[in-house]
Amino acid sequence: MGLFRPGKRKRLGLLATSVVATLVGAVACGGSSAPQGGAGASASGGSAPKTTVTVGVLADVTGAAASGNKSSLDGFKAGTFYASREGYTIKYIVADTATNPATVLSMAQKLVTQDHVTAVLAHSALFFAAAPYLTQHNVPVIGFAEDGREWFTSPNMFSITGPSLDDEVTTTIGQIFKKVGVTNLAALAYSVAPGSQAAANEAAASGRLAGIKVGYQNVQLPFGTTDVGPPVLAMKNAGIDGFFGAVDANTSFVMLKSLKDQGVTLKGALLATGYGGDLAQAGPGASQIAQGAYFSLGFEPVEMQTAATKQFESDLKSAGVTGEPTFAQYDGYVTMGLLVRALKAAGSSPTSASLLTALRGIHDWDGLGLFGPGKTYDINQKKITTGECLFVTKYEGSAFKPVQGALPICGTLTDQKIQRAS
Repeated sequence: MGLFRPGKRKRLGLLATSVVATLVGAVACGGSSAPQGGAGASASGGSAPKTTVTVGVLADVTGAAASGNKSSLDGFKAGTFYASREGYTIKYIVADTATNPATVLSMAQKLVTQDHVTAVLAHSALFFAAAPYLTQHNVPVIGFAEDGREWFTSPNMFSITGPSLDDEVTTTIGQIFKKVGVTNLAALAYSVAPGSQAAANEAAASGRLAGIKVGYQNVQLPFGTTDVGPPVLAMKNAGIDGFFGAVDANTSFVMLKSLKDQGVTLKGALLATGYGGDLAQAGPGASQIAQGAYFSLGFEPVEMQTAATKQFESDLKSAGVTGEPTFAQYDGYVTMGLLVRALKAAGSSPTSASLLTALRGIHDWDGLGLFGPGKTYDINQKKITTGECLFVTKYEGSAFKPVQGALPICGTLTDQKIQRAS
């Protein structure tokens, strides 16, 4: 599977422990609150923090979605070191959602009524269960829009990557598969995950725009499944030579192995999960299965060794995190960065109200430079108006190799709408 020209190689450290979670987890029972303070000391000897702010973190520390989301806490912690250099001490109270909608709501209520947080930072597959309550109480929410469509409508919620695709179609995914010679594409997603389904449906539509046949489209997989016999046989019978998985790494890698065992040769496999430290979670055989696969990311991969990625890795190290970062760690770090950006405009004694006003004034968020040179998002924009941009790496040997020509690759927004598979 060849795409453009491979970039410089970097050895892979596999010490992190979570799967990327652009996906929604299945509902689990129970839940608890785990108060936890996080205040980073300046890693570079900067000025002493002058303002202390207490925020809540709603994250899936346990439950079905924990494999992808719990490592976001490492990213939040790393972000406090950035905040410290900027003059802020961030104290955060972790509320474990347990991947349970009732617990999500009760934890949000606790953060507001008992802990009196100024804002809520979100990295939960079921955050939608708390969204109406937090909107009603005008609590600023900053985070990764992985779970539902409330991020498109709620005036108090701000996605760290700007507006998310809903039913829009961009040419990005189709361009990638076209370049590697794919002629017949499979796109898969989970039934309980609106974000997962949107990604797979959009990929299929993008492929069609590029003139690629979509031989198999299934967005009704059970969350986290490794029982992939029927869909693999269906893909084989459909004659697919391209694979897009908006599913977690466990599912993707089992499918890739099963496809190979069935004699299916892929010209291109593009995975929305599994980059970096997330590869370790998928088990000891994942490294071999992932050989030659491509991985998409909305941020600069650390292998690019830019000023932004070096600072990210440095702050992770200050937080005690080693190895290749996970997607959730990126999200936690960038979320904390957006909080700090808003605090700078929220006054010397920030409140929820002043923070909301500050967030509504941000139209050029650069993700602490991790979106790439000159790339910014309007966090107040609720619908995508430009083409999707993705950074692509290819896994070979024991390294993720940045793919030249796709750092990032940016498509264009079309007037097509998603043909939703059921």
